[in-house]
Amino acid sequence: MNPRLAAVLLAAALLFAAATDYVPAFIDADGKVFGLFQLDIYKDALHVASGLWAAGAALASRRAAILFLRIFGLLYFIDGVFGTFTGSGYLDLSIITQGIRNVPASIKFLSSVPHLGLGAFASAAGWMASPRGMED
Repeated sequence: MNPRLAAVLLAAALLFAAATDYVPAFIDADGKVFGLFQLDIYKDALHVASGLWAAGAALASRRAAILFLRIFGLLYFIDGVFGTFTGSGYLDLSIITQGIRNVPASIKFLSSVPHLGLGAFASAAGWMASPRGMED
């Protein structure tokens, strides 16, 4: 896959993630997005910053997009693994503010799927991109 396109797709996904907190159709009666987790200003800021980083990298160059995909992919995938076991992440500092959450393992996993999926997609797109043409 074209790394610049992959970065644009990730930018769209991340900005969508930030927006879900403000769309009533995605929020249940308990204030949880998709019934799994509650976003807050810190998570929204993380998603917006990551989305802007993705968009900027896609616009800048193929090399910037590949670098973004590789770094972002690793950071988000590890955050997803961390969340699967603790229910909290390190990117949004929830492991510090909330500690290890006492929720069912299924909720920990399902809440971590977005970061696992985005991280895996970004890593694959970044590491599978041909190094040729890195200068454009």
